Amino acid sequence: MVSAIILAAGSGSRMKSDKAKQFIEINGKPLMYYSIRVFDASVVDEIILVTRGQDIDYVRKEIVEKYGFNKVRKVIAGGKERFESVSKGLKVCDKRNKIVMIHDAARPCVTNRMILDSISGARRYKACTVAMPVKDTIKIVNEEGFGVETPDRNTVYQIQTPQTFDRKLLEEAYDRLRISGDRDITDDTMIVERYMDVQSKMIEGSYENFKVTTPEDIRLAELFL
Repeated sequence: MVSAIILAAGSGSRMKSDKAKQFIEINGKPLMYYSIRVFDASVVDEIILVTRGQDIDYVRKEIVEKYGFNKVRKVIAGGKERFESVSKGLKVCDKRNKIVMIHDAARPCVTNRMILDSISGARRYKACTVAMPVKDTIKIVNEEGFGVETPDRNTVYQIQTPQTFDRKLLEEAYDRLRISGDRDITDDTMIVERYMDVQSKMIEGSYENFKVTTPEDIRLAELFL
């Protein structure tokens, strides 16, 4: 059995909008609607929505109830940082579910194929993430902005979501994170690799599965959707 935690707790400051990014409309629907729709129609058993505390009632009424999402079991308040929101979502997942998926609501072009491949990957490898090879040459720079290293492009991937894990593995990784007090966490594969010494398998995603971050991304999402 599988739980999906969908993160929609950001303020979207880079979107330069008075409205939170997850509620900006794309083709007549709020951004977060699209990713929830895909997970709701998939094989996952439950969805946990993590949003801002002040948005909980709105999300329940104007997203979950309005569009009839049957697999959304809880809508909860997130934390200040991404990993805090995941931790809160993880605590309320159904204890019977052995696999946990984590997805950014700001990636509206996720597909059912990615979900199925990720679940299979987690069952086999314990930890996996949707990802794609980078198209451009990447430079590692120093504090002064000068290039100091050019990694082999064939070994560099851009990480997407969903990121999918064996539940016990992820819970223990988060327990160790809390003890450590670390704050420099950008995604969940980083937590599992750092605290459990478990490598994450790369699962093929799509270049369309990008994260809507800036106003220009809205137009691109409208095109893909």
